[in-house]
Amino acid sequence: MLVLLAACSILLTGCLWDAERRVDEDALDELTDSQFYDVPASSADGDAGSVVKAAPILSAPFGSSAWRVVYRTTDVNGSRVLASAVVVVPDDPAPAEGRTVVSWGHPTSGAARPCAPSLLFDPFLMMTGLHEFLAAGYAMVATDYPGMAVEGDSSYLVGVTEGNAMLDAVLAAQQVADGLSDRVLLWGHSQGGQAALFAGQQAAGGYAPTLTVEAVAVAAPAADLTELMDDDIQSMPGVTISAYAFPSFSAAYAGRYSEDEIDAVLTEQGKKALDDLTSLCLFTQGQQLHAIAKPLIGNFVSSNPSETEPWTTMLEENSAGASPIGVPVFVAQGLADDTVDPSATEDYVKHLCGTGEHVEFRTFDGITHLLAAEVSLPHLLPWFAGVLSGEPQTQTC
Repeated sequence: MLVLLAACSILLTGCLWDAERRVDEDALDELTDSQFYDVPASSADGDAGSVVKAAPILSAPFGSSAWRVVYRTTDVNGSRVLASAVVVVPDDPAPAEGRTVVSWGHPTSGAARPCAPSLLFDPFLMMTGLHEFLAAGYAMVATDYPGMAVEGDSSYLVGVTEGNAMLDAVLAAQQVADGLSDRVLLWGHSQGGQAALFAGQQAAGGYAPTLTVEAVAVAAPAADLTELMDDDIQSMPGVTISAYAFPSFSAAYAGRYSEDEIDAVLTEQGKKALDDLTSLCLFTQGQQLHAIAKPLIGNFVSSNPSETEPWTTMLEENSAGASPIGVPVFVAQGLADDTVDPSATEDYVKHLCGTGEHVEFRTFDGITHLLAAEVSLPHLLPWFAGVLSGEPQTQTC
């Protein structure tokens, strides 16, 4: 018993020391955050996936090393743009074949530059499964998506741009960390689920050809934007999601539609509030955001965007499923989700099955949107391991 108590005491002391170390080093990291991301727009010139700059993160989780990276990627219109990411790798020696890389797509945090997860006091906070993946020997890379942290146009819910950024983040990670293989697992939640699905489609279509995407996993994905808009437009999430999409769609579709055409769906109150809404971050400025959005519920748009051009076209083009993925897909959904309706995810799974994809679909009673990714981890980790080892996978379809 004394030995057990002593061991527990040592473990607790170690955990507290690591927590204190990370708080201190997070504070030091934060002093250099804004300076690190200030790079000239001309830095985008170069190969997709190449690194513009990288710097170690002092507050990496115990037993790992981490870096912030600014890298080049490709937007939906084929132009080179800048993005940023966090790379985390276990400190123990990599296997001879190299580490498989988990590329993570984060859920909605906002659409403005300061809303990037890597700018949080703890830049690892939104990397769901980070500790589990590190313990299993994986490396993990988390893009902020273009337009966040680094100056540039927002890419919120622009599927191809987000998907390319997830793939190019892996190429960038290979340049800053030793021992990373070309094998990639794509993993995303909500907005990041849409990004991961598009990354899978882009890889299947030949983007980032040096990478081998082995599987795609998503939790409560924003897969079908048309259905998402139909379900949410008369709610707080609907006002927030649609507001964040205005600047990104305006930038992505500037060559096809004018800003006036895109904004025409807004009410006068919606137009007045749009700049304030899009400047606020969901997790760090949620109270301010909700104070503006709440009075606009039912009065933000004058017609349903999913039934009004050019939004009908833009939502359709940024919904997953128009091209194949071709590798196993894991889909998780909480049945108490009031942001991504479970029926929308079920419809997307039916679509995948109808196109011949190999799907593992898991649902969780009583689980809300926020928790969908976390609760799926005990199922996802062995599923990933089985895919990588070539074990036969169960089939929902």
